[in-house]
Amino acid sequence: MGFWPDGFQCSVNITFDYDSNSALMRRAPLDIVAQSRGRFAPNVAIPRILDLLDKHEIKATFFTPGWTVDQFTGSVEEIVTRGHELAAHGYLHERLAEISKEAEESVFQRGLAAFEKVGVKPEGFRAPYWLISDRTLELVQRLGFRYDSNMMDSDMPYMLVWRGRDTGLVELPVEWMLDDWPQFETHRRDPQAAYNVWKPEFEGIYELGRYFGLTNHPQAIGRISRLKVLDRLFAEMKAKGDVWFATCAETAEWTRRKLS
Repeated sequence: MGFWPDGFQCSVNITFDYDSNSALMRRAPLDIVAQSRGRFAPNVAIPRILDLLDKHEIKATFFTPGWTVDQFTGSVEEIVTRGHELAAHGYLHERLAEISKEAEESVFQRGLAAFEKVGVKPEGFRAPYWLISDRTLELVQRLGFRYDSNMMDSDMPYMLVWRGRDTGLVELPVEWMLDDWPQFETHRRDPQAAYNVWKPEFEGIYELGRYFGLTNHPQAIGRISRLKVLDRLFAEMKAKGDVWFATCAETAEWTRRKLS
């Protein structure tokens, strides 16, 4: 028997880091053009992404900074209304390993307060830049999160052990090659080049019956030529007929039951 629910060969987890202009507000608050580029996400990309997910009947997880929730509340509420998961992602896309203990605790509290305004208690946490401090996982546990999505040591979800202790958290591992930011923003590759990385990895994961977690950023993937590649990839994945598309919360809960 495989790891996944009966009838499914592998799992596909589609996530979006809905940063908007949060990081720019922290790094370069006076850079007007950079700020406008971040706003492409709520203005254009999110509606396109939500329609694409509806087309393929896929539910995704949106890791969302508190700043985005506070500034683009209607957009975030639409994500929830359409049946997708919201998960935590800092407040102003902070680099947690580079701030004080007090500042990090404040980041979490401000983020959770923003989520509370839209009636959401997030189950999962993903650090901005996948950069955590020595304190982060302790905070994640103490604040009642159910899963973490920052480690890169597997292509299967697992129960996270930190410094020899069980954390009680499910870890949903990530990988830079399955992130659209290096493809489209760091290296400015064309959409087909990203597809040529993601499709073979998915095929291998499918053959082995493992876990494919794809990370996207709306302001990057939401450009129409790139979104067409995602549309193609979704169609080819669904054509297999036995791929489990699940949110992070669903994947984490299944993993917890399976491994407990």
